[in-house]
Amino acid sequence: MSKCEQDMPTEQKVKFYQTGTFTVGNRLLDEEFRTVQATQERSNSIDSGHRACQGCGQALGARYALDAAMRATDNHIIAANATGCLEVFTTPYPETAWSIPWIHSLFGNAAAVVSGIAARLKAEGDTQTRVVAQGGDGGTTDIGLGCLSGMFDRNDDVLYICYDNGGYMNTGVQRSSATPGGARTATTMPVGEHPGSSFNTGKFLPSIAMAHEIPYVATASVHDLHDLERKVEKAMSFRGSRYIHINVPCPLGWGSEPALTIKLARMGVECGLVPLFEAESGELTASTKIRYQIPVEDYLKLQRRFSHVLKPANSDELEAIRALAQKNIRRFNLR
Repeated sequence: MSKCEQDMPTEQKVKFYQTGTFTVGNRLLDEEFRTVQATQERSNSIDSGHRACQGCGQALGARYALDAAMRATDNHIIAANATGCLEVFTTPYPETAWSIPWIHSLFGNAAAVVSGIAARLKAEGDTQTRVVAQGGDGGTTDIGLGCLSGMFDRNDDVLYICYDNGGYMNTGVQRSSATPGGARTATTMPVGEHPGSSFNTGKFLPSIAMAHEIPYVATASVHDLHDLERKVEKAMSFRGSRYIHINVPCPLGWGSEPALTIKLARMGVECGLVPLFEAESGELTASTKIRYQIPVEDYLKLQRRFSHVLKPANSDELEAIRALAQKNIRRFNLR
């Protein structure tokens, strides 16, 4: 067991009644159970002044994840970033919102760049500095899949974080291979015999990462900050390749209200469409149980990208989405 793992506080599922609020900065918890964001010691890896859209889930996810990684490594982090929303809204030339060593790569080679950084640190005998790669679902599941698979195959000492908002939001909301079935995008319009994004296509990258049998794979969501931070800190306790897939709602691409970002993230988990789990060396080790499953349509109706799915004429698509939620519940043991 690594020192980071030994020093981590005992896992505790924070209940609503313990805090009296869903907000992340609550200080009613015992100090050892507070999130990084509730402490003055947070690193503010992404500083204020960036140009993310109002309610951007990716901006929240990246700040939460990087601040947790900084705490786990005593602020010894180098980050690489694929092209995408996160890179664009944090670094409009000549400005930057990053307060950590950070490098921008191409759209598809973030995993290769960060593998080179890790190799150089290893050659120099630097075991203290850790490396994190970041990308959206387009740069991860599509354009960067080959480089990422190579990183997993070599078991390079890197944590790769994918911020999944279900499309190429930065370039006009086009479909990616992580776009949910039925969703409206600029390239999957809600018209025709089969409106929206196709079903039974695309890929679920956490399962691909598990198939590589790398040391650690996890999924997380911005609505559960304690769970997200715990998984990032746990990932930093491993050596070798690690992968965390974070669900980050996008008001622009999803057609949702900016104020509903955290609520939507929570509802995605509670309806079964966003499974939260952990795996080590290819084996499922833990999953977040759904105590009260909400109807899928309650989640969909808050997003304009699914408005056509809720029409009686497209009831088959709604049933397909319901079936996916039930499949996730069975597959990842969410009951």
